[in-house]
Amino acid sequence: MNSDTSKLDTLAVVLEQPKQLSLQRLPLTPPGDADAVVEIDWSGISTGTERLLWSGRMPPFPGMGYPLVPGYESVGRVVHAGPDAGVAVGDYVFVPGALCYGEVRGLFGGASARVVVPGARLTVVDEALGEQTVLFALAATAYHAIATPDGGAHAELIIGHGVLGRLLARIAALGEGDAPVVWEVNPDRAAGAEGFGYSVVAPDDDPRRDYRRICDVSGDPAILDTLVGRLAPQGEIVLAGFYSQPLSFDFPPAFMREARFKVAAQWHPADLVAVKELVESGRLSLDGLITHREPATEADRAYRTAFGDPMCLKMILDWRAIS
Repeated sequence: MNSDTSKLDTLAVVLEQPKQLSLQRLPLTPPGDADAVVEIDWSGISTGTERLLWSGRMPPFPGMGYPLVPGYESVGRVVHAGPDAGVAVGDYVFVPGALCYGEVRGLFGGASARVVVPGARLTVVDEALGEQTVLFALAATAYHAIATPDGGAHAELIIGHGVLGRLLARIAALGEGDAPVVWEVNPDRAAGAEGFGYSVVAPDDDPRRDYRRICDVSGDPAILDTLVGRLAPQGEIVLAGFYSQPLSFDFPPAFMREARFKVAAQWHPADLVAVKELVESGRLSLDGLITHREPATEADRAYRTAFGDPMCLKMILDWRAIS
């Protein structure tokens, strides 16, 4: 990297408007004393929020607007650290996005060869994890959704066996009690539970109607009545997907069960710490979740595959050959 940090630039994915994406060279905001410069190795593509940004269906959201640099799942190496950054040159770090592109919005700003980011937002990780580190954001999202006051994480039924659903199931299976069940309607996505302590079934093959905690990551706005019908009295439904349309439900069945609804928002730093400990201790495996990889130069193809191929659980971009 050029030692003059006042004139940094980068190649980044820019979503100019819905379904129009390119790789562009952008100037970077010069780093301050509390900032670090990170050269990115890999970044992940989210099939939830980023799909809505790409399609133009994202509801009003703080910072929303085009053009923008997407991405909040990146990993790389610190190549410059300010005196108050709290990280050191050479540290391998997880980067949850960046806001450093001048007039181009950073929502969420991680799909870039280089980023300038406050050191306080970085998490130093074991370099041996490599590309799997991009999954930390989703794992923290899963942990946050089903975390319990006693410091554990619990769900009995999970809706959807995509990458987030698999992380939810793997985390829930670490707790005590019955093994979690995952509903999946696509038979091509039913595999992958073996050895992780949970089972996958089609909804029609599941007779149970006394689940105490159901976590939905399907994003289906019409699913609530079905889930209420599977709840135990005083059971809870956790909404952990992202819904682009209004949600509604029939009141009497929910009233009879005294159903509770929880909306799980963005993960907190403590969730990332908990997930990091689970992964680095070997209790939580991230194996088998990254299914597709593309060089960053093929970003447009990568995003279209991530959003259009039902067999793509997680697509990542490789930035290592780009400067």
